Amino acid sequence: MTYSSPAFWAVIPAAGVGARMAADRPKQYLHLGGRTILEHSLDCFLDHPGLKGLVVSLAEDDPYWPDLASSRDPRIQRAPGGAERADSVLNALLHLHAQGASEDDWVLVHDAARPNLARSDLDKLLGELAHDPVGGLLAVPAKDTLKRADANGRVAETIDRSTIWQAYTPQMFRLGALHRALADSLVADVAITDEASAMEWAGQSPRLIEGRSDNLKVTRPEDLDWLRQRWAQRSR
Repeated sequence: MTYSSPAFWAVIPAAGVGARMAADRPKQYLHLGGRTILEHSLDCFLDHPGLKGLVVSLAEDDPYWPDLASSRDPRIQRAPGGAERADSVLNALLHLHAQGASEDDWVLVHDAARPNLARSDLDKLLGELAHDPVGGLLAVPAKDTLKRADANGRVAETIDRSTIWQAYTPQMFRLGALHRALADSLVADVAITDEASAMEWAGQSPRLIEGRSDNLKVTRPEDLDWLRQRWAQRSR
């Protein structure tokens, strides 16, 4: 596919603690292939010629970030993390505004613990959304049969999976539109789980771009084990 790739900013909210990993540090600082998960998550963007800059939102007392070589990369700026993901992303957008970024600039928000983003998926997202009026996100169609549970943990119904997609990242929207959607939803005390849900609440319909299913978010120990095995096979 040939396209003119748009310039973009990347935002990585990385203030979470990852409690389900039951590790001695936040999951983004666990190691994979000799480097931290966070460093791998940054790499795909830093290697892309369309990147204008990258903002990582971190907890104020984060003791791990200063030890990474990435902390000294001039392309990476730091913003304060928030109590929830939406707060961290909004802080990063406010930082971009303060740095003179345009309201119409594209912003790609990516999970700190999603280290296996393929360059082909990033290029596909940028290419297919370059002229989209709303923006969108990488996602994967549901593969398994889906069940809705009742209050007693029994199956209430089987859901039609043909219209169900699993949301991944990056999620790509215009800086101004995403800033307004996040700020307004937080004021309204609406539960926002990702950037697309904020845009949906604002009345927009983000576009779904099918990506690779191995763009895995590390949430549990078995996720990290799977990636380690896959990367070991790849290196061989």
